[in-house]
Amino acid sequence: MCGRYVMAKAVGDLVAELEAEAEASLELRASYNVAPTTDVPIVLERLVDGVVHRQVHVAKWGLVPRWAKDAAVGVRAFNARTETVLDKPTFRAAIKSKRCAVPVQGYYEWKKLPDGKSKQPYFVHSDDGALITFAGLYEWWKDPAKQDGDDDLWLLSCSILTMPSPPDGELATLHDRLPVPLTREGMVQWLDPGAGDPAALLNMVLAQAFGIAAQWQLDAVGPEVGNVRNDSPELIMPLHG
Repeated sequence: MCGRYVMAKAVGDLVAELEAEAEASLELRASYNVAPTTDVPIVLERLVDGVVHRQVHVAKWGLVPRWAKDAAVGVRAFNARTETVLDKPTFRAAIKSKRCAVPVQGYYEWKKLPDGKSKQPYFVHSDDGALITFAGLYEWWKDPAKQDGDDDLWLLSCSILTMPSPPDGELATLHDRLPVPLTREGMVQWLDPGAGDPAALLNMVLAQAFGIAAQWQLDAVGPEVGNVRNDSPELIMPLHG
């Protein structure tokens, strides 16, 4: 599962690392405690005049399908299960042609302690501090309550794909779900708007995911991360002792 993560990089850094482009006016809010329903960066590819452009956009975390009557449905769609994503009405259109990657510097997960009541938060990140990209989906939703020409007529939203955790290893003890990471080559294929077989793409990224996740580092962190109002670099500092 992915319910909180860290993204504190500037637009220029993301553009460089993801080999993408972005509008000069694009703004990102650095956050060490990103929660669902907030604005997050995504990278996607669009075909413009026969040329594919890889772009960084800002989307609301919680996918709103085009047929939704209001944006509130996104509250329940910040993650998409790989087992049902091809068939579930909320996601089945997006996975065919609106696939994105969600860049993160790491994410938080809570592990149940032996007493069965309390939980210990962990910050999960790459061992070398490199950017992680999760497989995601996006949609453009037209607000029926708005007028044509309104600046906020269209809402861009996204969801992160999750899969069952590996059967063993440290991640298996943390949670039974895992956000689906992409290799660099896997991201190229996942983002391709011309790729015509979403089931094959899904199988491809799933086959690579455990190998990527096996390299991640898990650091126990303080309980302050449990409150979304807390947002500072201290949240990812490992506990010692």
